[in-house]
Amino acid sequence: MNPRGDSSLDKFLLSGLEDIESRGLMRKLSALDGPQQTRVTRNGRELWNFTSNDYLGLATQTAMKAADKAECERSGFGTGASRLICGTLAAHEELDSTIAEFKQTPAALSFSSGYAAAMGTIPALCGAGDVIILDKLSHACLVDAARLSGAVLRVFPHNDLCKLESHLKWARAKHPGAKILVVAESIYSMDGDRAPLREMVELKERHGAWLFLDEAHAVGVIGQQGRGLADEVGVAARVEIQMGTLGKAMGSHGAYIAGSRALRNYLINRARSFIFSTSPPAPVAAASRKAIEIVASPEGESLRARLWKNLQHLQSLLPINAPASAILPVLIGNETAAVETSARLLEKGFLVPAIRFPTVAKGSARLRITLTSAHTASGIESLAEALQECAA
Repeated sequence: MNPRGDSSLDKFLLSGLEDIESRGLMRKLSALDGPQQTRVTRNGRELWNFTSNDYLGLATQTAMKAADKAECERSGFGTGASRLICGTLAAHEELDSTIAEFKQTPAALSFSSGYAAAMGTIPALCGAGDVIILDKLSHACLVDAARLSGAVLRVFPHNDLCKLESHLKWARAKHPGAKILVVAESIYSMDGDRAPLREMVELKERHGAWLFLDEAHAVGVIGQQGRGLADEVGVAARVEIQMGTLGKAMGSHGAYIAGSRALRNYLINRARSFIFSTSPPAPVAAASRKAIEIVASPEGESLRARLWKNLQHLQSLLPINAPASAILPVLIGNETAAVETSARLLEKGFLVPAIRFPTVAKGSARLRITLTSAHTASGIESLAEALQECAA
C-alpha cells in the first residue's frame, strides 16, 4: 500500500509536465508581495507592471475600499448559501440594479466570474438541435460553454463577416426550427482589436439569430460613460445578451449578464452556475457597485482620457498601429522565444507576460502589454526603450 497515493497517477502527471515544459508551455504561479498597481513587488523586487487588466487603476481605489468596509459592517462577509436559498443580500440586488442602469437594459444578473456567467448562460439558452456560431478567437469560457450546451457548433475566421453570413445561411437552411446564437467579443483579449459590431448585428437580424456579446475588455474603457463598444457604435439596444466583467476596468470581482427582464428571470431558473454557487461576498458586491458609479462619473471620464493618452504615447514611441483598446500585443511566434523575451524584460524590471498556446494558437505566441490610466509617461518611455533593446 502506498500511503502517499497512487504512484501511477504521479507518473502520468510528471510525464505530462515534462511534455509541457519541452514545448515551452510550462506555467507557474508567482505571487505579488503587495497590491495590484503599476509598480509592484514580486519576490522582493520592484517591477513595472504592464500586464494588469485594471485599466482605470480602481483596484486600490479608496472609495471602493470604503464601500467594501461599510458593507462588511452591514452584512458580514460570507453569504451562507446560493442566491436562491438565503444567499441573496441587499447588496446583490443593489448591484444588479446598478448594472442594469449603467448598461441601460431592463435588467441584469451578477455572477461570481466571467467563466460562470458564460457557462451558465449559453447552455441555458441553447441545446441539442440548436446552432451556436462563434468567432474563432472567442475566449475559452465562451468556447467551453458552447461545447457544454450540446448545440451544433460552427466557427468563423476572426471578424470574417462573409463566413459568418455563410454559417447563418447554412444554419437557417439546415436547422429551420433551431435557435441560432452568434457568440463574439467586442474587444478580443489577446489581440486587442474590435469586432465589426454594426455589421454583425445587421447579419444576425437578417437571419433571425441572437447575439451574445462579451464586453469584458471594453466596459469601462470604451463608449459613453464606459458602457462598452456596443454603446459606442449605437447598437446596444439590438444586442440580446450582453456579458461584462467587474474584475477588469471596474477593479473589483465578478461578472454579469445584462438584457431583458425575461432573460434575468430565465437565468435565475436555468443557469446552473448561478443556481448551484454560493453567492459572492456582499462587500465585493458593494465595491463593484461603487466601481460602476465611479466609471460612469466625471472621474471615470477623466480616468479614461488619461488611459487613452497613455496608449497614444506608447504608440508614438513604437512602430505599432493606433490602439483600438488598452491591449497591445507584440507578436513573436515561437513559444520559447516569447518566454525568453519576457524573461529579458523581467531582468530589466518590466512585468510583461508571454502568452502561448493554448491561450493563443500554436506559433502565435506574443507579449501582451496592457496600459492603465495610472501609468506614468516616464514608465511608458522606459518600457518602449526596453522593448527596443530586446528587439535589437
